[in-house]
Amino acid sequence: MAKTPWSALAACLLLGPVLPSATAAPRLEAVLSPPAAAGGGMTLSQTFRPGQRGASGSPSPAPAPTPVRNRPAAGELQGARQQQGTRLRLNGFEQRAAWLLNGAAPGQDRELWLPLEVLQGQLGFSSRSRPDGTLELEWFGRSQLVPPTGQRPLQDEVAVEVGGLLRANGVGLDVSGEVLSLTLPPPRLLQVRSSRQSGPRRIVLDLEGPAMVRSEGGGVALDLQSDPAQRQALQALGLTGRQADARLQLALAGGNTAAKVFTLGDPPRVVIDLPDSGGTSAGGPGAAAAFDPRLQSLLGSTVVWDRRVLPLGDGGVRLNAVSIDPRSAPLELRPLRRDDGMEGLSLLPNLARRWDALVAINGGYFNRVRRLPLGALREEGRWLSGPILNRGALGWQSGQLPRFGRLQLQETLIDRNGDRWPLMVLNSGYVQKGLSRYTADWGPWYRSLSSNESAVLVRRGVVVMRLDSARLAAGVPLAPGDDLVVGRGGSVPPWGEGEALRLESRPSDPLGSAPNVIGGGPLLLQDGRIVLQGATEGFSAAFLSQGAPRTVVASDGRRLLLLTLEGVNDAGPTLTETAALLQRLGLRDALNLDGGSSTGLVMGGSHAVKGRGVAASIHNGLGLVLRQGSQPRPAGWGGGGEASGGDTGS
Repeated sequence: MAKTPWSALAACLLLGPVLPSATAAPRLEAVLSPPAAAGGGMTLSQTFRPGQRGASGSPSPAPAPTPVRNRPAAGELQGARQQQGTRLRLNGFEQRAAWLLNGAAPGQDRELWLPLEVLQGQLGFSSRSRPDGTLELEWFGRSQLVPPTGQRPLQDEVAVEVGGLLRANGVGLDVSGEVLSLTLPPPRLLQVRSSRQSGPRRIVLDLEGPAMVRSEGGGVALDLQSDPAQRQALQALGLTGRQADARLQLALAGGNTAAKVFTLGDPPRVVIDLPDSGGTSAGGPGAAAAFDPRLQSLLGSTVVWDRRVLPLGDGGVRLNAVSIDPRSAPLELRPLRRDDGMEGLSLLPNLARRWDALVAINGGYFNRVRRLPLGALREEGRWLSGPILNRGALGWQSGQLPRFGRLQLQETLIDRNGDRWPLMVLNSGYVQKGLSRYTADWGPWYRSLSSNESAVLVRRGVVVMRLDSARLAAGVPLAPGDDLVVGRGGSVPPWGEGEALRLESRPSDPLGSAPNVIGGGPLLLQDGRIVLQGATEGFSAAFLSQGAPRTVVASDGRRLLLLTLEGVNDAGPTLTETAALLQRLGLRDALNLDGGSSTGLVMGGSHAVKGRGVAASIHNGLGLVLRQGSQPRPAGWGGGGEASGGDTGS
């Protein structure tokens, strides 16, 4: 689902201004030089944290990014021809995705708007964001700058205009009704190369031309032509390849996922960074994921998996509902998140594998451009990210049914004069004017999220350092116990070094004191009543009225339920329809989570539900994991080892 200030899930970002900035975040130039005969290489811009080292090689200068001019909003193109639809076909691979073609004057190319999630996950675009919200896109050596005004909502996704970038790389376009077809002739794979640097192993595929690169479960699918010798070379490097027509499907050993997949130009290349563990994958690409026997043994008794189609209006809703009694089951609910802080996205199967979750669904909202959380996330008594906008949330402790409600975190700093200073958010990508607090749970570094920020670093209750905007833009390390108090929008922390500060922090609802909390919204049901108040929780009217795949966590008063709902022949239910349907099913409490393309359900290692037919990167999730000592993982099951947890779609 959309993760953008204009969408329903982040519409209220506009309430607190994100200030403009011309200062870009630090860059890491990473390239593996092509063979000498192929000419010079291109650079790749990647998000990094201070202290990281660039890869070796001697890249030639990259062409300057093409800026996108400010685009008029939908409906503002006077006399323009506009076409839009909800189905996308990429070299014959069809999926549900919104698209928009805006007309142009005679002789001019039409604007093509596509969701960012499609560009990253289904075409292979790389992206990075700047402190002012500008998005830098790269695809096979061509780059494009998209300012915040050039990012727009498209149904429930953030979309950008990429017609020129696609045409420059040879992509053809055809429209038939609601279906937009994009075609790119599959190039030949010229050679396979590899190198080992500090960290991941790197495999480089030199291509005859640009290709569509798709994240597919735990592997990668590339629209290109390869020969048996090249696939054998890939096998020796830990990638099993299967050529089907003009598509090469690659799978990693042990069900692992690539730490990073991106493209370069001059010549066109696909770069795959592998986790350190390697080997040969016996199952091969496209093989069905083995169903975890531990979950299989619990189905029908402890775990109930209800799958059916329910009538709704003129159509139907496909329901998947997984339920347990948390008071007696050998499973418990836990948040699923990355290990390296709050910045970054992962695929749901990766999160499930990382935390050994037998069942997993996607979690709360996030900003897809910045890859930051937009809602509550609390784990074992620590706030990893604070709630926003008094939105719906779920709080629980092991062995009990969860509590549902709306939640704020009320934090105040008190100085030596007794003056009280309210804090707006904690460890959040939600940017507002005022003071906000960041801790080491945000990640090992903090970098500015807006321009002209200032801050003080508080250690053991005492200000130890004042920081200006330049220092914050470069990055500030956060150690356990540190509190970084950041001022935005003209708010400047007034305290000097050596001044003592005291923090008061309390949730607005008792559910916020539970060891584990996850935020979403809107709250749908409470005590059996429909309590949908989307506008109160800061969601837009468009978001509340549209149909989309849904993810919900709920309770009937006896059991905990993890649910997904998908439209059978349409986009999916509206939130009002979802609340009414769940009430008819006898549920007492229900919280809507992120949905749309983010909707997902993993059962026993198998990706059973994908919101719009493809696996999308998400920020966090919810999982059912075995209580300690309940039942160990069977020896040899699952191919061995954790997934990297990397965001293969970035």
